Amino acid sequence: MLYKEDVNNTVKITKGFKYRIYPTESQKQMMEQTFGNVRFVYNHFLNMRSEEWKNDHKSICYNKTSSLLTDLKKEEECSWLNLSDSMALQESLRDLDRAFQNFFKKNNDYPVFHSKHEKQSYRTRNQNNSIRIEGNRLILPKIGKVKIKLSRDIKGRILNATISRTKTGKYYVSLCCEYKEDIKINNGGAIGIDVGLKEFYTDSNGTVVDNPKYLANYDKKLLKEQKKLSRMIEMNIDHYTSNRVPVYKKPLSECKNIQKQRVKLARIHEKISDCRSDLLHKASTTLVKENQIIAVEDLNVKGMIRNHKLARSINDVSWSEFHRLLECKAKEYDSVFIKVPRFYASSQTCHVCGYKNALVKDLRIRKWTCPVCGSHHDRDHNAAINILNEALKMLDSV
Repeated sequence: MLYKEDVNNTVKITKGFKYRIYPTESQKQMMEQTFGNVRFVYNHFLNMRSEEWKNDHKSICYNKTSSLLTDLKKEEECSWLNLSDSMALQESLRDLDRAFQNFFKKNNDYPVFHSKHEKQSYRTRNQNNSIRIEGNRLILPKIGKVKIKLSRDIKGRILNATISRTKTGKYYVSLCCEYKEDIKINNGGAIGIDVGLKEFYTDSNGTVVDNPKYLANYDKKLLKEQKKLSRMIEMNIDHYTSNRVPVYKKPLSECKNIQKQRVKLARIHEKISDCRSDLLHKASTTLVKENQIIAVEDLNVKGMIRNHKLARSINDVSWSEFHRLLECKAKEYDSVFIKVPRFYASSQTCHVCGYKNALVKDLRIRKWTCPVCGSHHDRDHNAAINILNEALKMLDSV
C-alpha cells in the first residue's frame, strides 16, 4: 500500500485487493498463453540487453525494447504474441527495466531468466475502463468476463490487474486501486514488541503470543508426501548421463500420477502459507488499531538465516513480513511505526535502573535478576519495554 497525505484529514491510498477467480477452460487456455508470452518477452529482451552490453557496452532502455517488441510481433515466427493482451507484454518490459534499475542501484542482484516452473502471473493496465466489475463478473482485456468471488468491496479506481495461477491450479486476480479515505483513529496506546522463535512476540504490556510453528506441525505430512513424489520420480529414471543428469523414461510433465502428487504436496505448502498469512494479518491489524506508537527492533534477518540451525524456524515465523505489515497498516490508522537500532542491547538492559548485564547475552537465560536494583525480569518482556522506551527517546529527539 502507498499513502499520500491530503487535505481535510484524508489520505490518498493505492492498495491491492486480491480475489479468487474461476475462469472457464477456454479462458484458462488464454491465460496460460499470456503467461507463456509474457515470460518469452521478458527472457528474450533480458538476453538481448545482456548480449548488447557484453558485445558493445551499450545499454538498451525501456523505450527501445518497446519499439523492438512492436517489430517482433510483426515477424511471422512470433505472430502468436498478438494473441495476448498487448498491455501485459509492455508491463513485462517495464518489469525487466525495473529489475535492471534495481541492479544498477545495488538494491538487487542481476536479473535472471523466468522459468515456467515458477509461479505464473502477468499484469495488465486499465485503459479506457477495460478492467471493471459487472455484477459477479470481472472484465479483463482479451479474456472477457470471468467469474469472481468478491470477498470484500472494491474501493476507488482500478489502475491495473495482476492475474496469477498457483501451483495447485487456483487462479487469482489482484486489483491495484486508488482512492481517498478518512484517516482511521487508533486507541492511542504505545507498545514495544520483541519477536522470538519460542513465542511469536512479547509486548511491553506483558502479552505473549505463542509461535504456532505451522511448518513444524506439518513436517510429518510434508515428509510423507515428498517421499512419495521422490519415489515416483526415481522409478521413472531410465539411466544417468556421465554428469549424473537423470534421463527419464517418460517426460515428467506427461506422468499424470507424478503431477497429481506434485499438486498434493503444493496444497500442503499452500495451507501452511495461508495459516501464516492469516496470523500475521490478524496480529498486525489488532496492534495498529490499539496503539498510536508501535516500536520494534530493526533485525538483520538476512544475516540471521545464515545460521543453518535456525534458518528454517526464522523463515517460518516471518519477522520481516510481520514488520512490513505493521509499517504499512500503521499509516492507515495514523500510527507511528519505529524501528529501534539493531545493536541496542534491549535484552541485557534493566528497564528499571538501566544496568547492562552482559551475562544475558546467553540466549539460554530466559529470566534474570538485576544485581543493582534487584528487579526480576523476563527476558522478552524486559526487551519489549526497553524497545518502547528507546523509541520514545527517538521521538523526543526529533
